[in-house]
Amino acid sequence: MAQGRGSAATRCLALGGLLAVCLLLLGAADAATHRVDWSFNADSWSRGKNFRAGDILEFNYDPSMHNVVAVDAGGYYGCSSNGRAYGSGSDRITLGPGTSYFICSINGHCGMGMKMAVNAN
Repeated sequence: MAQGRGSAATRCLALGGLLAVCLLLLGAADAATHRVDWSFNADSWSRGKNFRAGDILEFNYDPSMHNVVAVDAGGYYGCSSNGRAYGSGSDRITLGPGTSYFICSINGHCGMGMKMAVNAN
């Protein structure tokens, strides 16, 4: 009798694990890739677009002229590069839930409008 209960418990765990993997795959399948217009009007590019947690932002730019720095709200509004910097020229950043902020920290570009805020639901 103990063997029967153990087998049922094992089947339930296996089924639960399979369900969890399926849910993760479904979430990954729903993720979209957005090619960012990383320029001096990046904020206007992001307006009106719908983003979800798990979506990927693809930044393509000339790395000798620009970079991408993921910052907090203070860094965004104050144009201070207080976050993780990317500089490959082809950066892919996965969005988390909430608002993500990005700036270019090179040569005052942020102050000239090269920054973007994205809200992922």
